[in-house]
Parts: sequence; C-alpha cells; structure tokens
Amino acid sequence: EVQLVESGGGLVQAGGSLRLSCAVSGFTFDDYAIGWFRQAPGKEREGVSCISSSDGSANYLDSVKGRFTISSDNAKNTVYLQMNSLKPEDTAVYYCARRAERACPTRGSVTGAPWVYDQWGQGTQVTVSS
Repeated sequence: EVQLVESGGGLVQAGGSLRLSCAVSGFTFDDYAIGWFRQAPGKEREGVSCISSSDGSANYLDSVKGRFTISSDNAKNTVYLQMNSLKPEDTAVYYCARRAERACPTRGSVTGAPWVYDQWGQGTQVTVSS
C-alpha cells in the first residue's frame, strides 16, 4: 500500500522554525519526485517546493526561497521540509505528494499542477503566530 505520512507541524511564533517530515512507503522512493504543497483557509492549494529523485535538484516558491529547504534521506524513505524564519502568512495545512515522474518541473511552476501528483499525505497543520 502506498503511503505518505507527514509530521512535524505545530504552533510556532513568527521567526521560529519547524521541520516537516514526509515518510513514504509502498513504492520505490528513487522513482518519484516529491512535492510539498500548502493550503490556507479560503485559499487554493499552492506548490511550495519539489525535489527530484533523478538528481536531487529542488524548486521553491519565491516567497519561501532562502527560508525553506527541502531534502531527502533515501535510507529512511523520508523527505524533509526545513522551515526557518517562519511568518504568519506561512500558516496552512502542509501536504506532501508523490509526483508521477522522477523530475520536478524545470521551468514555470515550482511543483507542477496538483493533478500531476497521484498520491497524497493527510496533511499537517502549521500555525505561525505574530
């Protein structure tokens, strides 16, 4: 059974840090890119970051560049999203998802459209207080 399980969310003050984890199982980790998305109340889901399994390259949403870092630990089948200097506007439910190919987009979209992702985690809440 394919599973993606997020953890690490919580409540943090502005300027603080959190590390989200996405533990995957049921498929070959090296065969898929993994994306992180977020959705705030009343807003559309947006792509935050993506990491390619083909070469480890990563994309980031402009508003998180320099603050968020995506990484993967193949031995643990886990993808991380390190989030530093958090802002209230980062408040959202964060989801990881499996992209149906090994590479992230090379131009344009950070992650590609959500419908390109075929498996999703349940989400983890991140709340940043001002």
